[in-house]
Amino acid sequence: MISGDSIVALSSGRLPAGVAVLRISGPQTRFVIETIAGGMVKERAAVLRKFRAPDGSVLDSGLVVFFPGPASFTGEDVGEFHVHGGRAVVARMLETITGFEGVRHAEPGEFTRRAFLNGKLDLVETEALADLVNAETEAQRRFAIQNADGVQSNLYTGWRRRLIHARAMIEAEIDFADEDDVPGSVSDTVWSDVKALTGEIDRHIAGFYAAEIIRDGFEVVILGAPNAGKSSLFNTLARRDAAIVTDEPGTTRDLLEVVLDLNGLRVRLTDTAGLREAPGKVEAIGIEKAKAKADRADLLLLLEDVLVPRDIGQVSAAAPLLRVGTKLDLLEGQAAGSAPDRYDLVISIVDGTGVEALLAEIGRRAAAAAGNIGDILPSRLRHVELLGETVRHLLRATDNGAAGQELRAEELRLAADRLGRIVGAIDVEDMLDVIFAQFCIGK
Repeated sequence: MISGDSIVALSSGRLPAGVAVLRISGPQTRFVIETIAGGMVKERAAVLRKFRAPDGSVLDSGLVVFFPGPASFTGEDVGEFHVHGGRAVVARMLETITGFEGVRHAEPGEFTRRAFLNGKLDLVETEALADLVNAETEAQRRFAIQNADGVQSNLYTGWRRRLIHARAMIEAEIDFADEDDVPGSVSDTVWSDVKALTGEIDRHIAGFYAAEIIRDGFEVVILGAPNAGKSSLFNTLARRDAAIVTDEPGTTRDLLEVVLDLNGLRVRLTDTAGLREAPGKVEAIGIEKAKAKADRADLLLLLEDVLVPRDIGQVSAAAPLLRVGTKLDLLEGQAAGSAPDRYDLVISIVDGTGVEALLAEIGRRAAAAAGNIGDILPSRLRHVELLGETVRHLLRATDNGAAGQELRAEELRLAADRLGRIVGAIDVEDMLDVIFAQFCIGK
């Protein structure tokens, strides 16, 4: 599918920069390159040229590359101008290129959308490409690369093929039961495989929690009474004065957040208001926010002053709890090992005792939650929802033997339909605007 117009955008990021890359795709690409670069260039080779406007005025000099379709990223003719990354240079180049008839500025994600529509990528690979562009940690990069290479798509496509085959066997038994070349009673084998497939999909869905940890981060929330050392620990781990630290109780009123990279995993650390009875009106709002945040956490750090411990009551959140004793340096004449054994770890922000051990424990728990990054996991809630619908149709097919083979075969068709929607093998027009809106302009 080749679009009627051509699109152009800055694809290399924020200006100013040393080099800026302008990408153009569509039927006008060859003509634009011939005009601006003073003639056609060798395919798939970077060529140094002086760039000129149609009136002959010099725009800049740099490299130009031409990728003829369909062997290009979008499946159309694609060109790239590598120019100096000044704002004025890029603005003048874009103004000149869009001055050609049939060429316009690209919308967010439009290059990738054309790649999908032209069969260069499926939807899962498209979403993985967005994840790769947005990757901030090594784990996110590896996860996105794996899915962009088609590993996840191959899994869903393979499952869909199995369902199509199962449905074909059931319908063959229905329609040609009296024919000699149709295996007798294939139902038992087919439904046994469908049950096995249902279990595989269920186990795959269970991996979404690990995928969320990799993509969105491991949520760590710091709780404790006022002056337990929460903000001091937060500043130490953030390596900056992100939170105000004073002796006055209730200094922290709102949630403060910092993102850490621990062994390639994204960890979101949140400082919260001190938990206590009878707080002021504003502080009470902060405490409610702290409790709500704790309910969504993957790990809670419950801090307590080892010298003056204050009970904050029962923590109702379901997340694992790590009890941390603070201000160890105030225990005169006692070594770290002699601190109260009610704590999992004891630390001192003043001399750094235990801080590295705490970071290591957080990293260990984050890694355990993320599991093996090489595993094939559902990377989007959209996938999980469609996989859940797939399982429901499969259960209706396998658990309702009295329904008749025709109705059970229809449930197989509906299940295969849901798998097809994940990769875009069937009509998914209603989802495209949402998916491609996540991309930046130029991608």
